[in-house]
Amino acid sequence: MLTIFKEIFIWWNRQTLGTRINTLIFGKLVGTDQLGNKYYTDKNGRRWVIYKNEIDASNIPQEWYSWMHFTKNQIEKVNKFSKYDWQKEHKPNATGTDKAYHPENNKNATKKKYNTWKN
Repeated sequence: MLTIFKEIFIWWNRQTLGTRINTLIFGKLVGTDQLGNKYYTDKNGRRWVIYKNEIDASNIPQEWYSWMHFTKNQIEKVNKFSKYDWQKEHKPNATGTDKAYHPENNKNATKKKYNTWKN
């Protein structure tokens, strides 16, 4: 019951009720990524994603980002979304979270590295 309530009134929580109905009627599942996001298309060529968790555009891996934006990428055609051993796994943007990058020594990071000409 709470999920239906969220779909009706909260647009930033996965999908809305209208998106669910449009996906059921017109959507064709193209695939899913390693994060659990589902990618759809319709007969008119429109493409959309249903996020597994909270909506965040940085949760789309590079290969699906290219697909979403109709980018012709030769790597996709050859590899069919397979990854090489040297490629890292996709990580969503961690800004504003506990996993965000912070320099080791904050005192040196904010220290001026120049002398001003005014006193």
